[in-house]
Amino acid sequence: MDSRTMSDLAIYKFHADFGRMGSLSGIFSASKQRVADVMGKVIYFGEVLGRHSEIYGPLEAGDITLVTDDPEAVAMFDKYELATGWNPLSYVQEENQ
Repeated sequence: MDSRTMSDLAIYKFHADFGRMGSLSGIFSASKQRVADVMGKVIYFGEVLGRHSEIYGPLEAGDITLVTDDPEAVAMFDKYELATGWNPLSYVQEENQ
């Protein structure tokens, strides 16, 4: 585990609908501060929903839902590597790029 403290971690659900192209979803753990920091930043997934799909856009509050910030639940979630699907925090476009 990195320098995140257990009290700052939470489990989140991600779901974003891209209309007729499809949707992306996932469940992951992250620090509350990291989630707050990426809100409004552009998330770029590339062509994950098919050729020429170019899936990107700003991460909005409605895209991520807090499941729990119970330290025991988060520790169990991380211990057994239960994250699945898409974690939008892995696709943040940094301003320097």
